[in-house]
Order: sequence, then structure tokens, then C-alpha cells
Amino acid sequence: MTIRKNFLFEEKIAEELEKMAKEEGKTQTQITQEALERYMREKKKEKRLEILERLAGSLTGKIGDIDIKEERGAYLAKKYGY
Repeated sequence: MTIRKNFLFEEKIAEELEKMAKEEGKTQTQITQEALERYMREKKKEKRLEILERLAGSLTGKIGDIDIKEERGAYLAKKYGY
């Protein structure tokens, strides 16, 4: 399903859009849509990378000054008499 939208572009942008469409043998709508799709993919990629960067610190096994692996080992040693 397609939806009609009207946009206002600065004259220079409109001229470039028209030129690109002619050069690539596409409509101005196709050029605009492809550009927006690339932009949206980049934004999603940036957002995923931000999330991964935030998670990276949490994968070390440390919460503040406490090392979870060491604490778990100490707990198991105490529980099972290691």
C-alpha cells in the first residue's frame, strides 16, 4: 500500500533530486524512498550499537566492585565444602 505525501524541498535539493532521478532512470519518489530507507537502517544500526556498548560493561561479571564469578565460587565452596 502506498500513501501520498507532499514535501517541500529547498530549490537546490529539488534540483539535485530531479538530476539523480534522471541519471538513475528512477522516479523522484523512488530516489527519496531509497534514501529514507538507508537513513532508517543506519538509525537502527546506531541504536543497536548503542545498546551493545551499554551491555558490554555488564558482560564482565562485575557489578560495581563485586566480581560475580568470585562470589559464586565462594558461595559454592562454602555450600559444598570445597
